[in-house]
Amino acid sequence: MQAHFETTKADTVEPATVLETHFGNEQPIVTIPFSTLRPSPLNARTKPLSGIPGLAANIRAKGLLQNLVVHEIKGSRGRQRKYGVCAGQRREAALDLLFEQKDITADYPVPVRIVSEGEALAISLIENTEREGLDPFDVLRAYRLLAEEGRSVDYIAALFSSSLITVKRRVKLASVSPKLLALLREDAITLDQLSALALADGHETQEHVWFDANEWQRQPNYLRQAITRAEIDSSRSRLVRFIGLDAYEAAGGYVRRDLFSDDGHAGYIADAELLQRLVAQKLDVAAEEVRAEGWGWTETRVERDLLELNRYGKLRPIQRPFTDDEQREMGTLTAQQDDLAGKLEALSEDDENAYKEADRLDAEIGQLNATIAALENRALVWDTQQMAEAGAFVIIDPQGKLLIERGLRRRENSAALDAAGATVTGTPQAEAAGTADGPVPKIKPVHSAKLCQRLTAHRTIAIHAEMVAQPAVALAALLRHLVPQALPERYGYTSAPDYLALSGDNNHDSLLRAADDLPTSAAWNTIEVQRARWAAELPAKRTDLLPWLAKQDPGTTLLDLLAFCTGTLLDGIVGEEKPQAISALAGVLNLDMTRYWTPTRATYFDHVSKARIGEVVSAAVSPRVAADLGKMKKADAAAAAELRLAKNAWLPEILTDTEIPVTSSWEAHDDEDGDAGTDEHGPDTGKGPNDTQEDDDAAAEPGSDHSGINNTACDVPVSPAAAGTQPPWPFPTTAGLAHAS
Repeated sequence: MQAHFETTKADTVEPATVLETHFGNEQPIVTIPFSTLRPSPLNARTKPLSGIPGLAANIRAKGLLQNLVVHEIKGSRGRQRKYGVCAGQRREAALDLLFEQKDITADYPVPVRIVSEGEALAISLIENTEREGLDPFDVLRAYRLLAEEGRSVDYIAALFSSSLITVKRRVKLASVSPKLLALLREDAITLDQLSALALADGHETQEHVWFDANEWQRQPNYLRQAITRAEIDSSRSRLVRFIGLDAYEAAGGYVRRDLFSDDGHAGYIADAELLQRLVAQKLDVAAEEVRAEGWGWTETRVERDLLELNRYGKLRPIQRPFTDDEQREMGTLTAQQDDLAGKLEALSEDDENAYKEADRLDAEIGQLNATIAALENRALVWDTQQMAEAGAFVIIDPQGKLLIERGLRRRENSAALDAAGATVTGTPQAEAAGTADGPVPKIKPVHSAKLCQRLTAHRTIAIHAEMVAQPAVALAALLRHLVPQALPERYGYTSAPDYLALSGDNNHDSLLRAADDLPTSAAWNTIEVQRARWAAELPAKRTDLLPWLAKQDPGTTLLDLLAFCTGTLLDGIVGEEKPQAISALAGVLNLDMTRYWTPTRATYFDHVSKARIGEVVSAAVSPRVAADLGKMKKADAAAAAELRLAKNAWLPEILTDTEIPVTSSWEAHDDEDGDAGTDEHGPDTGKGPNDTQEDDDAAAEPGSDHSGINNTACDVPVSPAAAGTQPPWPFPTTAGLAHAS
């Protein structure tokens, strides 16, 4: 049973030096007495060991064929030093069994390598990871001890051949409340749930959120909501995308980082005032740069409002001829574009690498399209004299990028622009100039009634999906519908259509009738997941429903259920392009339809005219590309348009329109009021004091405030009715940011 080992005495060996680039292998193998071995508190594996009797029998027959790795236990100096076994725990247990069975003695020589404590923990974790799978608790414990020892993230990442984000995530998880980590050992909590709780910095908050939650409320998404409900989700806020989290942090703002999101910039912020101030500052800087181009005035807006823009006339820039260099550059770019398009069309569907190659080609085509558009924009020039009498809006678009609307004409500048010979479009006077002497011809709408219904069905289900993610808005939307009915003496009566159909009719079937492609959309899938969830959680009997609801938490369960149910009553399908009541909800929810809808042949181009395809491509890509499509057949042009707009965030106006219909209302009076504005035949439509009350209310809706984030004034005269004291629609949003975020 004797094994041959190196005979160097342990007492003569100097303690190992802590090295940043070596992890113990440079230390010689020495022998130490069995009686000096102790279980190491640094061993990564803490669960009960298995298979010890068999391993002991093997050592009894063949000897200890592999050395242990140990570290000196602090405070053990004296007659005999004690060593903790950090790698080889099962072999140590087998030796303990052999000692109990009198097969070895206390001075049995055990071959070991002696390392530092930091190296001991790392070696233990690496050795166990490469063999039998470690319990997650053991892994997190090892990362925490290394971090507490002062090891850098880079060092730990190099040690375990892990990425930096993996190390940061594990260290973050290891810092969660010990009570919750103990549940991980018992398999009473999952890593996903622990990741959600790690968003809270304090152990007390983490424990409160977990232990006060019902079983289903412990799903990761609900745990995140409980922690971040009063904060702004940066992944959904275009204002945050506009300034960037780095700028917000540099200004002293705190970001609750979500290390476990695939988005490297995911996080939550609470200081809405600081966010607004930073946005205003960045917009003002951009406005000054635009003003320096020679425009007479500039104003800033946090969103693009077509209704407001339509109140302004718009100058037409002049397109100068390309210079020789620009013409050569355009020729080179279009040749490259055609070459890439040919390669894309030549890809075989049977090739397993085709999708990856198609994504690469799409990205290159998108870059070329942007370059061509920039080149064409350089050839657009404005008359200097006309610029001095016109201006520009500096706007944040739905993706959080800067958008400049140049060439806007105010009413007071009309005479000067006319004197300068400016060509102005967009105003009623300009549009009506050529039709004053004859009947107005009937204009065929851009989108058919069927296509309008199809598109607005997609918008409706997208709003439903956003309401599920922002349940407080669902509550406010429902109250916005009910409050005027409960207080008619304050808000009057109206017969105007609303965004909610509170007849109890579910919109599920009507949406599918309007758009048979809805099941392929992300929004539809989100709602169907919610539908399955509530079908599983709600009681089967109607009589059990009220008692069950009464026992639920109103801030989570009931609010989430309300959001789902309210969304099923949304009435947003229309057959023509006109202001929609549901646009109010879209503004409050900060709806970004590019997340839910993409222009393709099936969704759009096959349903519009070839001329419309050209208009879209001209606006979204470039006029030159649109001209090329004009030479194709309709089907080919539709296919090419889908290709050209790949990864282009273009949306038809019907999906972005924020205009809310103007409706009239009439006031309620007591019977004894002799001046009542109604009689037995119906409401008085005269100019009573409350005839425009609904107008006031609509003007106060989120999305209709055009004052700008820095309080720049709108130049459209305000009617006396619009200057009333009607309170704004009280939609609750994170930290009061309202629709701007």
